[in-house]
Amino acid sequence: MLVLGFDSAGQGASVALLHDSSLVAARAATADRSQAEILLPMIAEVLGEAHTDAMGLDLIATATGPGSFTGLRIAIAAARGLALAAGVPATGVSRLAAVAARFPLERREGRGLLVALETRRDDFFLQLFTDREEHPYVAGAAMAARRLPEIPLLLAGDAAPRLAAALTGRDIAIAGGCDAPCAEHVARLAAAGWRRGGAADPPRPLYLRAPDTTPPRRAARP
Repeated sequence: MLVLGFDSAGQGASVALLHDSSLVAARAATADRSQAEILLPMIAEVLGEAHTDAMGLDLIATATGPGSFTGLRIAIAAARGLALAAGVPATGVSRLAAVAARFPLERREGRGLLVALETRRDDFFLQLFTDREEHPYVAGAAMAARRLPEIPLLLAGDAAPRLAAALTGRDIAIAGGCDAPCAEHVARLAAAGWRRGGAADPPRPLYLRAPDTTPPRRAARP
């Protein structure tokens, strides 16, 4: 099974190609340029390194958020376009779930897993994973402290250290390798879902808040 995964909803973009469970090729870049400029060339490089093209893929997976509105739209459009051109399925993966997938129950040491991702603001993208999957949300540290149950927590994600410093008086451990989700995580989670169910839901953006827009000013009347 050949799975192409990518993510451009964070600070940059990443692309990975998996053959079954083996990583074949990968690229990552920071957002010193627009994701629109770097994502498709990175996909072409990864496919070229593996001596294949989109027609040889079994599944295309993209991160669907939460994250940058522009980055999400770019990635989802790329996934849908490639899938349509190649005649292969495309699916979407939550960035929060992609991080959580790295920490199965046996690695959580009896703690609830709280994934915290950066928003580039004072708040956090959050989702709690216990014996069941809670809904994702966006909140500042004070609101998160009120909302979280009083249980031991394992924090993961690129905002985990910042959130841990704000959640004082709690039983908290920070997972090793607290990084943002990358394309490899996205591809692995999508592949696992495909093997279990054999179906791929089309990628749709996961927005946790409205975009930052300023309505146009009305022209002054003469």
